[in-house]
Formats: sequence, structure tokens, C-alpha cells
Amino acid sequence: MMAPRKPPEPIQLVKQRRDAGLRALAGGVPYIQYLGIQFDRRGDELTAILPFDDKLIGNPILPAIHGGVTAAFLEITALISLSWSWLWEDIESGAIDLAALQAGNLPRLPKTIDFTVDYLRSGLPRDAYARARVNRSGRRYASVHVEAWQDNRDRPFAQANAHFLMPRDKD
Repeated sequence: MMAPRKPPEPIQLVKQRRDAGLRALAGGVPYIQYLGIQFDRRGDELTAILPFDDKLIGNPILPAIHGGVTAAFLEITALISLSWSWLWEDIESGAIDLAALQAGNLPRLPKTIDFTVDYLRSGLPRDAYARARVNRSGRRYASVHVEAWQDNRDRPFAQANAHFLMPRDKD
């Protein structure tokens, strides 16, 4: 005789867990807050948003977004996207304690090994967006490609390739 199947969890609870997990990941990094970077979540896909602010301008004559801000935006997008994909199953299943996450008890995050940026054109004084693609994520190492654009997704103003050392475990 088979045990009765557990009814599916209400989707609202799953969405709340996803949102809380993402808030905890991105909210735990002060520099993300300083730059004002936000993340738009659609299922397991993340889009990073860098709202324009005058403090982001590096060259006021052009004006253009500072190259360091652009690089930071790309690296943050790569790191948060990789961490999100790595933690996805545990967030979905409820294996990660959301109360602990919200209290700031984050799992160990991947560490940057190297990061290469290609500046394709000037970042204009307007909002920027970025998406990362995890090319490989193994037990020890991950490779991520990320692109940033402003008005047209097909015309990125910067892109980067990053390699990360993965934590040994999720706790």
C-alpha cells in the first residue's frame, strides 16, 4: 500500500521563498545597496538593474558611467546569478531556512578567481541591465558570461567572463 501523496505546496509560498532568498542574497552585500542594483526575477532567470544615478558618472564631459562601476555591475550580476542557480534547488525545496537567510546567515558564496571585462562602448547616463549565463558549474569551479546593455539588448555596452571557486558545501 502506497502512502498518500503530499499535496503540492501553494505557489504563493514558493514565490515568497524565492523572493526572500533573492533579497537575502543581494541584500547581504553593502556595495550592491550603495550602487542601487536591483534584481528582477522571472522564474529562475534574473535580470540585474542598475538605476542611473549621478554618482555613477566617471567622465562628466561625455558623460559616461565609470568603468569601475560597469565592472562591479557585471561581477555582481555574475556572482548573484551563479549563487542563485547554485542555491535554486534548496530554495525551491525549502531546504534552506528562510528565517536564517533573512537574519543574514547566508551560505558560503562562490569566490572570484578571475574576471575579464570587455568595454564595448560608453555606458550612457541612463539605467543599465545585465544578465549572466552560467556556462559551467561544477563542484569546484564555475564559468560565467555576463552582458550589460541599456536601451537595446542586442547592443551591449560591456561584457565579461568570470571564473569562480565554488564553496565546498552549501552551509
